[in-house]
Amino acid sequence: MAELNTIVPVVIYLSLSFLAALWARKQSQKTSDSHGFIEEYFIGGRSMGGFVLAMSIIASYTSASSFVGGPGVAYKLGLSWVLLAMIQVPTTFLTLGVLGKRFAIMARKTRSVTLTDFLRARYRSDAVVVLCSLALLVFFMAAMLAQFIGGARLFQAVTGYPYIVGLALFGLTVILYTAVGGFRAVVLTDAIQGMVMVFASVVVLVAVVNAGGGMERCVATLKAIDPGLITPTGPGDAVPQPMILSFWVLVGLGILGLPQTSQKCMGYKDSRSMHDAMIMGTLIIGFLLCVHLAGTLGRAVIPDLPAGDLAMPTLIIKLLSPFWAGVFIAGPLAAIMSTVDSMLLLASAAIIKDLYIHYGLKGDASRMTPARLQTMSLVCTAVIGLIVFAAAIEPPDLLVWINLFAFGGLEAVFLWPIILGLYWKEANASGAVASIVAGVACFFALSILNPGMGGIHAIVPTSIVAFAAFVIGAKCGRPASEEVIRLFWGEGNGTS
Repeated sequence: MAELNTIVPVVIYLSLSFLAALWARKQSQKTSDSHGFIEEYFIGGRSMGGFVLAMSIIASYTSASSFVGGPGVAYKLGLSWVLLAMIQVPTTFLTLGVLGKRFAIMARKTRSVTLTDFLRARYRSDAVVVLCSLALLVFFMAAMLAQFIGGARLFQAVTGYPYIVGLALFGLTVILYTAVGGFRAVVLTDAIQGMVMVFASVVVLVAVVNAGGGMERCVATLKAIDPGLITPTGPGDAVPQPMILSFWVLVGLGILGLPQTSQKCMGYKDSRSMHDAMIMGTLIIGFLLCVHLAGTLGRAVIPDLPAGDLAMPTLIIKLLSPFWAGVFIAGPLAAIMSTVDSMLLLASAAIIKDLYIHYGLKGDASRMTPARLQTMSLVCTAVIGLIVFAAAIEPPDLLVWINLFAFGGLEAVFLWPIILGLYWKEANASGAVASIVAGVACFFALSILNPGMGGIHAIVPTSIVAFAAFVIGAKCGRPASEEVIRLFWGEGNGTS
């Protein structure tokens, strides 16, 4: 009966996600032309309001590590990790503040539906389009694999059901609602998922503080275990300053290069929606820090766990009733699903919109009916999801490193082509290709060789190398055309 009570909130939540997909499918069927369907399916007709936009960006950015890996590290390193996690608070503000208005305006001017559409319009280069599309597919599938496995393992640890049950329950649901409903289903479910995540984070923190006898007593207990647990640098200075600065790049500047969040900047309704989302998103993501704080304070309640990753499952089992445990499980499942659905949709768009329509149909989407496009989109999304699902049945080791590698790889590819393409007139295809190749090569080399860098994350030197390669490539290559300069800046570049 306890297991049944735990799984009921999860089933209710998954059912709501699927109902949202059915409603979104009806909306997409109202379009009568191919471009209208593509715009509706992949960016929801550019109709997101402020709250949905904020929740969608937050939900796409968070993942299983936000509910399992992060609190697990906080259990070991104490309040220093909570301080480090606070870097995530301005995520929505930074994304919309840097990319938001200009990115949305240019996406509308160029009729861009995907991130690669924008890069094609800016650089007019097949090499940029193909490299970005292939990188997106490779790194997204690796990241989705990590999310599927992490969620299934947490479900198994808390509910007692077999790993395959958890994998099938949420894995097939997210594939189904994304394939059926498209972007509108993704952002609606992201809004639901964001609320579930916030609620679950607060519930588990309250339970931990109560079990520890209040906040003051919890902190005193941590100090008695190890005074380093309540310092900014952690036990034995485990969180040095270079590491803190690196995280400002990895989860600060670097998020501008994550397609699953930057894509959302194309889909909002108007300027007011963007400004509302900047404020609401900044406030809401602060609540998600509750789960990191719960991991830290959880050590005052259960001080002798053999591994940090056991912190959240153990605290849930010991402190929450079966029903509330089910509510909390819905939190990380929401984080996983909201990350995976955005990746599934963008991977499908890369195949259909960026590669098949542009190269197979020579850019003429009118040669396909909306019904055929809808079928292709559904099948493509489902096939990608099922491939990842099949790989997750026999989970590989080194799960955390797969996830970090995938996100770092995406930032290495997309960060500078997006930012410099928006704001630097001299950016051109030569610079973009040089940045992508040099960035990925540097990131691969540092990830494989793993040289000691004093706590500095690989993304920092990777970003520097990719930026330098972009500037050098741009100076050596052919300038952007007069047409591109007029389109993006409304003026000529003075070259013949």
